[in-house]
Parts: sequence; C-alpha cells; structure tokens
Amino acid sequence: MTYIKKISLSLLALILLVGITVSLVNVKTTEANSNVSEAKNSKQIQDIVKRGVLRVGIKQDVPNFGYLDPETNSYSGMEIDIAKKVAADLGVKVEFTAVTAQTRGALLDNGQLDMVIATFTITEERKELYNFTTPYYTDANGFLVKKTSGISSWEDLDGKNIGVTQGSVQQTLLTELAKEKGITFQFTELGSNPEVAVALSAQRVDAFSIDKSILTGFLGKQNEILDLAYNPSQYGLATKKTNTELAEYLDKLIVSWAEDGSLQAIYDTYGLKPTTTIDE
Repeated sequence: MTYIKKISLSLLALILLVGITVSLVNVKTTEANSNVSEAKNSKQIQDIVKRGVLRVGIKQDVPNFGYLDPETNSYSGMEIDIAKKVAADLGVKVEFTAVTAQTRGALLDNGQLDMVIATFTITEERKELYNFTTPYYTDANGFLVKKTSGISSWEDLDGKNIGVTQGSVQQTLLTELAKEKGITFQFTELGSNPEVAVALSAQRVDAFSIDKSILTGFLGKQNEILDLAYNPSQYGLATKKTNTELAEYLDKLIVSWAEDGSLQAIYDTYGLKPTTTIDE
C-alpha cells in the first residue's frame, strides 16, 4: 500500500469518526429538545403561557450573576440571561423581582414567584422544601480579605471574624469545617453581599466568605481572594414544592442547554468558570 493510500484511508477513517460523533451529539440534542417540548404541554406551564408573564426572583447585588445597574436601572448577569432564555422558550415576557437569601423562599411559597434563580445553593435540607433543577453552575466557596491582612492559610484564619450574608450556607459550612481543622471562627451576619464587602473595607470583619465567583465582583485594589477553597456549591433553579410540572420542564431545559453549549456561551459572556473540585 502506498504512502498516499495510507493517508487517504486514515483521513477517511477520521472523517467517519467525526461524522459519527456529530450524529450522536445531534441525536442527544434532539432528544433533549423533544423532552422539553413534552414537558411544556403540562397545565402549570400552559397557565404561565396564558398569563403571558414568567415571574422570576433574582439577585440585584451580585455582579456577573444578578446585578441592578443604578444608572440604567437594568439587570445583567448570568442568571438574568438564563431567566430571559426560559421566558423566550415559553414565548412570554419576564418579570423580575429582587430577592435576598432571606426572602426568596417565602416569595416562592406564597405564589408571588414562579421560579427563583438567585445563587440558590442546593442542599439536602432545601430539597425537602423546594424543587431544584439539575445544577446550572457549580462554584467553590472562598474568602475575600484585605491585602494587608497577613492572611494566607487556614491557620491564619483561626479566631478571625468572618463576614457572611444572612440566610446563606457559609456559616454552617465553616462551623463544620472549623471542627475538622481544629480552629475557630467568629461570624458577623449582614443583610447583603455589598454590606459584607463594606464591613471588610472598614475592617469590621477580617474576611468575607461566599462563593468565589461572587467574590470576583467585589475585588478591588485593596483586597484579594485567597487561594483557599471549601465546599463546592451547586446552584439550581428553584420552584414551589407543589409545582412539579414546572420543575420538570425547567430541569429539562437546563439539561438541554448544558448539552447544546448554551450554558457555556453564557459563562463565557461573563468570564465565569464553573468548578467541581477544590484544593483545600
């Protein structure tokens, strides 16, 4: 067999392999889209379609996720884009309501919101209260400190005052982690992420702890994110426990967008990089 024939056969095999791979991806995407279409026919979904508005709870103080620009009075961020994409799939308008870690659950329970997409971390306890979709983003928790703090290790954090947001999971996670590491933390709970960031600047807390991607929105010349990380958090779209049909539809949407690259495109827009592992 000549050298040219060998190259031709190798090229043909490569083309066939690529063709098979593309076909499998197309089949998988087609199946995912079909599942979404089926779920869309349910009564709970059609009620939203008839109403013409999807009511969504979002954050307004988390840059890159859900942020309200005070100058333009408009929302931006990854979660805003996902919410708009859901509304577009339904062919309805989207109505945003700003929520906090304290209010998002109550607004779902009383029926004021159809869904919440607000850096809502999935936990076993929360799954008893709400429906969560397949995670649309995974991020490790970390620490923001002042550059002059002298903090760089877990030992340096021993006895320090950690600023956390009310209703978030960080205090619980860090309390458990402190026991494992044989250290202690003090905690200051404040109502919002910007309030914790201000407390750090004023040196009323030694560190601000929340998801690392969220912390990037509060970086400045005077502070830095430590290399330390703990407990990857998975964010899911949340719905009222009784809204099972809506939950199924949203879950299938997220799955299909993960497969067709839509979620990755949104990550890229905001320079976000999901993580599934940590180096403690």
